[in-house]
Amino acid sequence: MSLWETVKQLDTKYLEQVDSLYQNESFPMDVREYLSHWIETQDWEDAITNYSLATIHYQNLLDQINNQYSRFMQEKQFVCQHNFKKYRQNMQECYGEDPVLLAKVVAARLKQERKILNAVVEDQQTVLDTSQPVDFARHQDIEQKINGLKSGVQACEQELKFLEEQQDEFDFKYKTCKFQESHSSPKQVEEEMKVLQNMLNILDNNRKKVIEKFSELLKEAEKLLDTLVKEELAEWKRRQQKACIGAPLDVSLDLLEKWFTATALCLFQVKRLLKKLEELGIKLTYDKDPFKTQRPDLEKQARGLLTSLMQSAFVVETQPCMPIQGKMPLVLRTSSQFSVKPRLLVKLQEVGTHLMKVKACIDKNSPNGKGYRKFNILGTTTKAMNTMESKSGGLCADFRHLQLKEQKSGIGGKGSNEASLVVTEELHVISFETELVYQELNVVLETCSLPIVVISNASQLLSGWASVVWYNMLCSDSKNLMFFSNPPLAPWSQLSEALSWQFSSNTKRHLDADQLSMLADKLFGAQQNYADCCITWARFSKENLPNQNFSFWLWLQGILELIKRYLEDIWNDGNIIGFLSRKRERSLLKKKPTGTFLLRFSESCKDGGITFSWVEHLTNGESKIRTVQPYTKTHLTNIPLSEILRFYKVMADENVPEHPLLYLYPNIPKDEAFGKYYLESEEGFQNDKYLKTRLIVVSERPSTPPDEIMDECNLENIELSEPMMWDQIPMKTLQDLMEFFRTDSNIEGSPILDEK
Repeated sequence: MSLWETVKQLDTKYLEQVDSLYQNESFPMDVREYLSHWIETQDWEDAITNYSLATIHYQNLLDQINNQYSRFMQEKQFVCQHNFKKYRQNMQECYGEDPVLLAKVVAARLKQERKILNAVVEDQQTVLDTSQPVDFARHQDIEQKINGLKSGVQACEQELKFLEEQQDEFDFKYKTCKFQESHSSPKQVEEEMKVLQNMLNILDNNRKKVIEKFSELLKEAEKLLDTLVKEELAEWKRRQQKACIGAPLDVSLDLLEKWFTATALCLFQVKRLLKKLEELGIKLTYDKDPFKTQRPDLEKQARGLLTSLMQSAFVVETQPCMPIQGKMPLVLRTSSQFSVKPRLLVKLQEVGTHLMKVKACIDKNSPNGKGYRKFNILGTTTKAMNTMESKSGGLCADFRHLQLKEQKSGIGGKGSNEASLVVTEELHVISFETELVYQELNVVLETCSLPIVVISNASQLLSGWASVVWYNMLCSDSKNLMFFSNPPLAPWSQLSEALSWQFSSNTKRHLDADQLSMLADKLFGAQQNYADCCITWARFSKENLPNQNFSFWLWLQGILELIKRYLEDIWNDGNIIGFLSRKRERSLLKKKPTGTFLLRFSESCKDGGITFSWVEHLTNGESKIRTVQPYTKTHLTNIPLSEILRFYKVMADENVPEHPLLYLYPNIPKDEAFGKYYLESEEGFQNDKYLKTRLIVVSERPSTPPDEIMDECNLENIELSEPMMWDQIPMKTLQDLMEFFRTDSNIEGSPILDEK
């Protein structure tokens, strides 16, 4: 499979990265799509350093575009024909005079695509490395039990055939004896009756053995079913709960489907064989016939096991989730579409003869408390199960366009709620029901989603997500809808794990022990051991942090959002320590060389903020830690953090600007740590028609020494291409101003202001 075909099959998370690669029309995605094979067979890397080869590639690319244009003309695809004509013109304008630039662009795109694929492999490996270790011995034991069950069914089937032959032989001799009875002497009749009686005794004994074998077989099936339902399926459901709140766990159902299907097929076969016993019993019966006295109970047991298995096999594979909130399932907004997928873990070939329609409903067994909101489900609430929407070929019903609408209350709605639950603490459940008719088994199947939180506006999203995290972290009873009427405490061992998942599921980096320790300090205060600490629900998501107007949860989510939008690459590479107390920051930096700096998240910004601190050693031997005011999304929207670090200056003595940031902690040169994030090179602009401009950040060093704790230096963002007022610039002389309005070349004192 080609690189491009592989890339196109990636999940949405990675396709978004691919989409961003082709936003620039200098090399359109359509060209990549239609010419993918040719593009991937050319040596673009070599062409970067070989002008002749680059020229050949450029001309060949134009020829390929022309050929594709001709195909569209023959196929009468007017829009594609129009686009490729435009692409050819753009290529000629962009690369006609510099074919090497084309080679650089294409090589860079291919390199980025491979990087995305490598990231997929790394993510999958992370899931394997961090997931619960598979108990191979336990799985092997289940496989052996299933194979034993299959062998037992085959043995019973052979026994039944042998028994049927014995019965046919007895039946033939019995009828022959009856026919010849009038022509035989009493002694002959007596002898024949003894033979028949002996055959009947043997037949009765064999019937008892067959019944006993079926009984043992059903006992083994019951044990296997207990293992599958009470252990394996229950464990999968717990894994799914954790996966919903970010845990990197495998929630594939393929193995369970294999086991459930094999067990179900064995039980259906047992049920058919027991039906065959009934037919044999009708042909021949007698007093204390085991087929008459024991077989009905076995058939009832087999039907009960099958019913239990099929009911357990109906599960929700994909929990309710809004498409725009893929990382926050189980939080649904009214009037917004969401998807959910129930699945049957038993693959039955002939089930298509009976259409299994699944009906979705909400709050079938709700608490019905006063003020507890009621909802209707809108959209297509009934779907037929099919195999087309399942990768494994099993039966599922993929509901993709459902919506919730709140029922109007005649007594004032939520405002009249006398209960203590707020909107984001109400738990609701979406249920699914269908009917299975298969081989004389008629079973109503029901399953339900994990509890969901229903919100009405975006401002409730994070509070709703907090409820989902808390519930799935601490509770495994999907029927406990009043969980938040008395929410349990969360042990730090569980909470710290869940907090780390919030980061690992949204980025490629989890929280390490030091970062979690800082968060524990924030929740519990500084202490030696947090293992036995617990936190209340209110302290986690409702109560404001000391001296702040926001909760711990909102603060943490603000930081996570800042990372996802502006800092993900730097965070993933481990260049942001992030969660670090000022005391710990000071201990890390004070013994490092002057100019050593680190990045940490602000503790005072609700929507997330990041700051950097560096150490300076004074002539008297004292060390000082300087810290800038936090950068928020307002700053980072205009200038990336890497550019801030790259050009950051402090006005030193006599207003001479200095670069104070030299080494990323512990000792990595700044450009080595952040060079790959820089937007452009400082070289090569002196011959351009216009002077290059950029956003820079400057702090003015305080005239008085900072206090013992920390110094928050003021900073200004200045765009050189815009006019500025004098009071906006921390300058005092014309020479200072000229220093700011310097070119991006490295030529000192380049003239940039004419005499006018």
